[in-house]
Amino acid sequence: GGEAVANYNSVTDGDKIVQTAIDAFGRVDIIVNNAGILRDTSFQKMSDSDWDLIYQVHVLGAYKVTHAAWPYMRDQGYGRIIMTASAAGIYGNFGQANYSMAKLGVVGFANTLAIEGKKRGVYCNTIAPIAGSRMTETVLPKELIDALRPEYVSPLVAWLTHESCEENGSLFEVGGGYFGKLRWERTEGATIRLGRDISPEDIADRWATIVDFGKSTHPREVTEALAPVMANVQAGPSKGGNKFIDVDLALGHEAAPIHSEYNEHDLALYALGVGAAADPLDDSELRYVFEMHQDGFIPLPTYGVIPGVNAILDQAKKGVMAPGLNFGLDRLLHGEQYTELRRPLPPHAKLTHHVKVKDIFDKGKHATVIFSVSSVDESGEELIYNELTALIRGAGGWGGDRGPQGEVNVPPEREPDGVVTETIAPNQALLYRLSGDWNPLHADPNFARAFGFDRPILHGLCTFGYAGRAILRELNDDPRKFKSIKVRFADSVFPGETLVTEMWVESPTRVIFRCKVAERDSVVISHAAIELYETIPKKIEKPKAAAAAPAAAAPAGPTSADIFASIGLLL
Repeated sequence: GGEAVANYNSVTDGDKIVQTAIDAFGRVDIIVNNAGILRDTSFQKMSDSDWDLIYQVHVLGAYKVTHAAWPYMRDQGYGRIIMTASAAGIYGNFGQANYSMAKLGVVGFANTLAIEGKKRGVYCNTIAPIAGSRMTETVLPKELIDALRPEYVSPLVAWLTHESCEENGSLFEVGGGYFGKLRWERTEGATIRLGRDISPEDIADRWATIVDFGKSTHPREVTEALAPVMANVQAGPSKGGNKFIDVDLALGHEAAPIHSEYNEHDLALYALGVGAAADPLDDSELRYVFEMHQDGFIPLPTYGVIPGVNAILDQAKKGVMAPGLNFGLDRLLHGEQYTELRRPLPPHAKLTHHVKVKDIFDKGKHATVIFSVSSVDESGEELIYNELTALIRGAGGWGGDRGPQGEVNVPPEREPDGVVTETIAPNQALLYRLSGDWNPLHADPNFARAFGFDRPILHGLCTFGYAGRAILRELNDDPRKFKSIKVRFADSVFPGETLVTEMWVESPTRVIFRCKVAERDSVVISHAAIELYETIPKKIEKPKAAAAAPAAAAPAGPTSADIFASIGLLL
């Protein structure tokens, strides 16, 4: 039902071929660039003629024919162009270096024509057919050629060139009854910020990420392909780093949420771990460890450090580290700690912890990494905020930001307003570690000696808890008014030593303090302060649907039911 006109020109004379069509039909609507030859040979044996002939027919021929038809299609506002590629061009094939070059070349050619012609209604697509032809009948067995009849390819060509088909700039594999679209896939890759030297070793270190298709994209155009490059440019110059810390990767990283919970048992165990109720008849401290206390059980507020720090420790034990932090725990020292309670701790809670690398500073020989931990309760309200400052030994020296300068929380030049002296029990570290810090440095004498200590040392956060408890006791204030505590760890403490906590009252809501070991006259906690709320903060109450009946008043002391319930917990 069609009408054909013969033309005997070479495709390199494309203008003559197109002119034949114009003379016969008055317009050109469809171009199918399907002319091709083979000059297969290994690259070692390939001649310039083998290369040039393939280029002339496949690439130059497609250019000549399409270039001649292009003005007609643009002017009439309609055109459909098909380029013919090959699996050899997409994947490569032995003995076809010339053919592969040409066939992938026309893919790029077609993609650009698709962009330039789109607004004029000229669409261009590429097919990579597997079909028997005069060109392949000498290299494929007959039974395969019979299965790869051109009739299994031409329906796709007919559809792509139909006026109702809107496909443009695409590549299809087709043959033997199969029809499929191809696209580029690119790994998420690795980005190194601009302004820093990039070495082959940097590439090797990131190789697993560079080649990982677990996270990938499928760019369709140059702007999409350039997106990570432009993002890197807009991110600004590199903040630097070294083999231990890549600031650009690590700074600002937020870990996946971590979940934990605690109850009265955990709170009491922690309080015992920081020396509370050493005198079991001391009613002021019994309330920290006895859930049936007549005046009510009160969580020791410094417990607020435990859930967040344990969340970080649990991740570290599993080998989960922020990207760009490439040091082992053997280099890490707990340098400073800040803990803030938004309101008094409830006796039990289920928490979600959001851990972030907040700051990284170059301290010369060493570096500091500050982790922030926001712990929210089941209602989504923040209950605790922590900042853990880790000193990373030997990881500084890249010339980066040195961080805030100047001293804070320096005691005044006068006698302290209060002093609390306590002897650390010989087994205190063994008790404190039950709250979650299982580092053998605090329990195993051989391990401690391997790190240069003659015996296990006390946890810094145990000393932290001793100090907080001592100040609350000395001030004789309501622990529910506790707001925050900030300390710098200056030296180690050994179980059995005498801890002296000196405090200076700066205002009704602020106390500066330091801790020393009496036997060595060594400052072990410095640049420290505790802040208090003026009034006890309350939980943010959500509006209730209906007013509830007033609750019965709580009894002043334990009832018989309370006592039997408490005994039941022990059975």
